[in-house]
Amino acid sequence: MHIISKKALQDFWEKHPTAASPLQTWFTVVRQAKWRNLADVRRDFPAADLVGRLMVFNIGGNNYRLVARVEYEWQRVYVRHVLTHAEYDKERWKHDDWNS
Repeated sequence: MHIISKKALQDFWEKHPTAASPLQTWFTVVRQAKWRNLADVRRDFPAADLVGRLMVFNIGGNNYRLVARVEYEWQRVYVRHVLTHAEYDKERWKHDDWNS
């Protein structure tokens, strides 16, 4: 999968250093993946959840959430939000235009 963009991950882990290692692991796994559907995603990330058109990944033992749009046909993952659990719970990310 082609991930757009790693910069969002780096910006987040600069503010939250404990997220660096789990985000780098997520990036490595996703970059090597060839997902065709949700079942493929869940083989790599069993707790991944589809909310509308956005995929939610638990990161770092459920301390963080990564919200992305997965486009299987184009083999692309668009990182939309990287959030702390508290930020995620506010649900502002659900109003993302990419979710419709």
